[in-house]
Amino acid sequence: MMINTRVCRDILFFKAPSYAVHNTSGIRNKLVALSCPGIWHSLVVQPGPAVLRIHSQKGANMCCRYCLEKDLPELSDVFDIVARSALIEKFIDTHGQPFITHGEVRPTDIVPVIAPNSKGIRSAFPMQWGFLAPDNRRTLFNARVETANIKPVFKDAWKSRRCIVPASCYYEWQHFKGPDGRVKTGDKYAIQPAGCTVTWLCGLYRIEDGYPVFVILTREPSSELRRIHDRMPLILPKERIDAWIDPSSKPEDALQYALSDMIIEKVLECS
Repeated sequence: MMINTRVCRDILFFKAPSYAVHNTSGIRNKLVALSCPGIWHSLVVQPGPAVLRIHSQKGANMCCRYCLEKDLPELSDVFDIVARSALIEKFIDTHGQPFITHGEVRPTDIVPVIAPNSKGIRSAFPMQWGFLAPDNRRTLFNARVETANIKPVFKDAWKSRRCIVPASCYYEWQHFKGPDGRVKTGDKYAIQPAGCTVTWLCGLYRIEDGYPVFVILTREPSSELRRIHDRMPLILPKERIDAWIDPSSKPEDALQYALSDMIIEKVLECS
């Protein structure tokens, strides 16, 4: 079977005509991912016995890429706080992945996230993108605001462990049905709230095996975005951050402040 590969940030990306994976017993602590426009699949083999975790999210309810710019003045305090965290070195030592502060962010990346500290004060921490699913074989990158309060994997975090994922913008690929009725992906777009330089993505977090992990919340899209995708991230204005991450607040109260007016620009990428 012919497989095309490329390496980026110590992660191997590959394109293959099949999802079949063989001879994994000798692999340890390796992240192998297949990246297609608008679709993210990844395969993780955990240390110890060969247990395969499959990450698969196809268009319908996902926000799976965003951009970070380390030089944005509004994010300087966030980066400064996270840079002092001992968790960064711990993540690097055990996960074998870098801490991302600039460029395109993908699922399973380790990035800065805003959340309250042990005293309930707003702070920032390195976190990895993705909750382990209840079946221990998949990773979940998004949660729907409509069902996060009732789904067992999300409901505790919805109630008291909410976070903000700072981004410059988020990316989405246009989805449409082809002549065969199948959903296909088209152009890539960069999307950002109108009048803002930072996109404050709402998320949920929890602790897995001693490490903080997060998911990004999604909602019904605005009428303008619906032509691109049938979901969009939950985004709040900067002045609503403290209320959102406050464990004692009601997350439902924040939904009325969700931003819908977006600047949408087509991304031209090198082939």
